[in-house]
Amino acid sequence: MELSSLLQELHLSSTEKLLPSSLPPITELLPQLQKNLIGASSDSETSSLIGQVVQLFQTADPDWLFSSASANEEGGVELQLAYRSLTDALVGCAALPLCEDDVSSLPAAAYQSVPNQVVTVCSALVALLRTLENRKCTGVLQTVAPSVCVFAVTHFQVSVVGKHQDKSRADVNASLWFQDQVWTTSSSRAAAQSLQEALLRAGSWTDSAHFLMGDRRGQEGEEGILGGVLDVLQPQISKESWQHCEAAKFVFVWTLLQVTRPSLSPHLPRILPPSLLLTDHYRPENCMLGVRCLHHIIINTAAADLRQFNRAEVLYQALFKHLYTTEAAVIQLVLSCLLDLLLVLETPPSSLAPSSARRKPCRHDDVLRLVLTNMEAEHKVALRYVYASALPPFIDRMGVTVCRHLRRLERVVLGYLEIREPPEEKTRLKILEVLQKTIRAAWPRSDTHRQRKRNAQTCFLCFGAFPHHHRCNHGGLRPQDGSRCCCWCLVSETFISEGQQYHFLSSVGLFLAVY
Repeated sequence: MELSSLLQELHLSSTEKLLPSSLPPITELLPQLQKNLIGASSDSETSSLIGQVVQLFQTADPDWLFSSASANEEGGVELQLAYRSLTDALVGCAALPLCEDDVSSLPAAAYQSVPNQVVTVCSALVALLRTLENRKCTGVLQTVAPSVCVFAVTHFQVSVVGKHQDKSRADVNASLWFQDQVWTTSSSRAAAQSLQEALLRAGSWTDSAHFLMGDRRGQEGEEGILGGVLDVLQPQISKESWQHCEAAKFVFVWTLLQVTRPSLSPHLPRILPPSLLLTDHYRPENCMLGVRCLHHIIINTAAADLRQFNRAEVLYQALFKHLYTTEAAVIQLVLSCLLDLLLVLETPPSSLAPSSARRKPCRHDDVLRLVLTNMEAEHKVALRYVYASALPPFIDRMGVTVCRHLRRLERVVLGYLEIREPPEEKTRLKILEVLQKTIRAAWPRSDTHRQRKRNAQTCFLCFGAFPHHHRCNHGGLRPQDGSRCCCWCLVSETFISEGQQYHFLSSVGLFLAVY
């Protein structure tokens, strides 16, 4: 039976709901709809067919649309599969074209017809979801929800940080991950957003995280749809195919960052490989996406699960090699991620109890040694600031064991203090914080290069106290930014040197008082 004649027989143009008597089973119509959608030869024919699907869901009797759901278990499964096949066919009508190779991206012209098809498909899926919402047909909804979610997220833009994430951990380059993509327009994004909202309403989910993780408040909480979403994404994010579809990585990252503990651990075997693939990519934007995924996994997975099967060591090796890159944005993410991963791999040196035995070098030492080595020869302002910002938490973590790196650390501190970077001097302010923490942690050993450190700090203090002398050419410093830290370091070094710097410190104080 042809689709047009069948729709005419159902009198779907009528405003009255038709009774299910004398109508063929819905499980016979849905495969015919799917076949016609797949076999459509033009965009106009596809749009016409999708319009008929919208009319079907809006005017047909719900008892007939879901007549097999309550008949028996076998009929319910058949109905769910039929609706899922139809949903996949609808989504396929607005599928993104695939890249021909692993290197190049498609031009914007290749996506020219996609937004209009997205709007049409969204209207059909919204009509289906509203019918499911009114009918309370949970089985069919949970079957079609993963495909609908992946389709919606592909075409609307959201913050990758996610609702349940710590906003302080969001890096400044997050905008790279949710900018407007070439396959979307304002109308297609609005339609996809409406589709996502209709999906959440149909299942009474409060937000996307609730949709993916389910209700964990009780012992027998409702299961989320994360497994189904990963089933849909899996063919697109494999090693062979993930670079052929531009949207797959963004949908995967968005999905992962919505899920927190304890829902993440059971899916580790499925989410770690794609994250590592992204991390290992040569493009910085893909590498940043991968590192952000790994960081989220580390934060939201139990340490025991990460140590199982040597996963944590694999993550460490994957991240450590990126310390040799020269991309400041990548280095910033990698160092932040390593700080959390090292807590999983080993006990921080600063938390070890005092003992007569010498503390053995550990991975903290390896990371700090490489960072200091890179800092000594670094001339890029952005990288210098990233490295300087990462040092204070590492020194806190190392404690007194920072003495192992004291010579190299003092060379770095002196080199960075002696080079001005106006107008904000952010790097030197961070290095002053590094010096302060180093003195506190390893003051018995910080007696070397005292004169050079004293001169550098005094120069910094004077320029900070009198920015008006240099603001025109160098920007100057706000007096409150570094003066307190400088004074603390000078006084502490005077105490450590048993008063040898007292007269010099008095002269500096007199100079500041006079001016």
